[in-house]
Amino acid sequence: MLKRILVANRGEIVCRIARTAKRLGLTTLAVYSDIDRDARHVRVADEAYHLGASPAAESYLDGARLIALAQRVHADAVHPGYGFLSENAGFAQACADAGLVFIGPPASAILAMGSKSASKAAMAAVGVPIAPGYHGAEQNAERLRAEAEHVGFPLIIKASAGGGGKGMQVVRASAEVAAAIASAQRLARTAFADDRLLMERYFPRARHVEVQVFADAHGAVVSLFDRDCSVQRRHQKIIEEAPAPGLRPEVRAAMSAAAITAARAVGYVGAGTVEFLVDDEQKFYFMEMNTRLQVEHPVTELITGIDLVEWQIRVARGERLPPQFGLSEPRGAAVEARLYAEDPAHDYLPSVGRIAHLKWPEAAAGLRLDIGVDAGDEVSSFYDPMLGKVIAWGESRIDAIDTLSRALRELQVVGVITNRALLASVLADEEFRGSTVATDYLGARQAHLAFGEPKPTAEDFALAALWYATRATAADALWQDTRGWRLGAPPRSSWCLGARRVTVEMTGADSYVARSEGREIALRLLQRTAHSLDVEIAGGRLHADLLALGGELHVFARGRQVALRLKLTEDALDVAAGAEEGSLLTPLPGTVVAVHVAQGEQVARGAPLVTVEAMKMEHTLTAPYAGKVERVLFGLSDRVAAGAVLVELVPADGAA
Repeated sequence: MLKRILVANRGEIVCRIARTAKRLGLTTLAVYSDIDRDARHVRVADEAYHLGASPAAESYLDGARLIALAQRVHADAVHPGYGFLSENAGFAQACADAGLVFIGPPASAILAMGSKSASKAAMAAVGVPIAPGYHGAEQNAERLRAEAEHVGFPLIIKASAGGGGKGMQVVRASAEVAAAIASAQRLARTAFADDRLLMERYFPRARHVEVQVFADAHGAVVSLFDRDCSVQRRHQKIIEEAPAPGLRPEVRAAMSAAAITAARAVGYVGAGTVEFLVDDEQKFYFMEMNTRLQVEHPVTELITGIDLVEWQIRVARGERLPPQFGLSEPRGAAVEARLYAEDPAHDYLPSVGRIAHLKWPEAAAGLRLDIGVDAGDEVSSFYDPMLGKVIAWGESRIDAIDTLSRALRELQVVGVITNRALLASVLADEEFRGSTVATDYLGARQAHLAFGEPKPTAEDFALAALWYATRATAADALWQDTRGWRLGAPPRSSWCLGARRVTVEMTGADSYVARSEGREIALRLLQRTAHSLDVEIAGGRLHADLLALGGELHVFARGRQVALRLKLTEDALDVAAGAEEGSLLTPLPGTVVAVHVAQGEQVARGAPLVTVEAMKMEHTLTAPYAGKVERVLFGLSDRVAAGAVLVELVPADGAA
């Protein structure tokens, strides 16, 4: 019997596993790095233990340290979650050797599927369709370049040992091959300690469809239907849904059968996912098998009613799957959105810092929240920037999308930039709602989507000015009245919000007019609290939440979020912060993984200078102008702080 489960992970998945473990009467043991000492997963677990330093290699990726800790705190089992060591065959075997139950597949199955190259060969041998490509053992640069030419363009380069889209490079021409191979190898070494690569023909219009499989140790293997994960950025999923829409019944059945064949071929046990590419004709090709629980597993749980974590634990205890497990038809549809601390408007640059304000959507029928952070938590550059997942269920796909849309409209985050607006715009997009989409969707629909929060409208400025003007009224001391008391005239006050001045004049009991840039907006104040306004405006009633923080007023209304700065006289002395495109400053803390220039070198505008890796992504700084490299201030493997100057560049005559 398992009683004490150590979760060898961090963040949202630890909280998710703890929820089921507690329901089953089990004790959840969390681990944490230095920077995660006060993280939500530490607070949620029954017990928590310090593991090591902040870098993952010194904590969450240190298998020996994890096993020693598990033994010391008398854990019976280890659940790896997803990411980190979840697909590390050596770690799974080491757990077994130490007398710990590994809640996942046997090490042999992980090993068989751990190499994308070897797994494709194994799948081809049992009749599972695979895409054309190179999966060979010879990995020198010359051979890889030659094979790239043989496969043809466009092609995609992947880490053979990897997952989660990390290190993937799409190559469209011969001239791009060498740089793409070097970058993919660097990321593969960093993320998986294995720089072997494979190459496959790239299908720009393909869909990403996967099948959830489950197996016990007694030979039963079942399919729990499929999911569509085609909405991706940087080859990483941001919206997933189940079941996959628009598949012909015979294709759906064949794909499930192929997934079961794949799992049987490697002696699989537990929860796993077989991923396929599906082309325009609905031909499908095996990509890989994720030998773990997927981030998007909640959508499967919502259409089946099966708690996958519970059955991971039950199967790990040796239980058999019930005879009817997964045989009923899927119920309704479910859609999941991943909330990331990142800036889609600036190439998905991760956003780090303290979450000053966070309001998750209100609980409602058909809505589920799997969250990893609360207000006050820190988002660091050491780990993946996912904050949590919002998942919705409905009788139909559109019902689920609408429920999820409403939830995202309620979501409020201040302190870090998020992809909330992008997620909401995808769910509102007619092409996404009306048909199936391919993995190129975000690029193809770029002009129709919102990659950042909207710019303030005249209505936003009016609400902000009214909120400031009504902070204090005549009920307080007259000289504190912010409405702008005047002798023999209606109260009037002016507020400078960024570059715009807004004048608010009281026109009657609880009635005001806001004037700015030649426009008047009438408002009737219905209710005001320290953090909200209820007003009549433009013939309707509007509720707005407002939060003043650090000189900015954040306005949340009509599913939008904007920030307005109350500009005071002394603000004119403020220095503008932030790095422009092509800057010589690194935008966030990270590690230098490539230096592309040397001292004294002449470079053209846009030439790559230094590549920094942060939050499992690479960011290459480019020259903002043509010039000569005066000095390179950091070398390979150096840690750099946000805002650090990486290169000193003397502009060519007339270049700056």
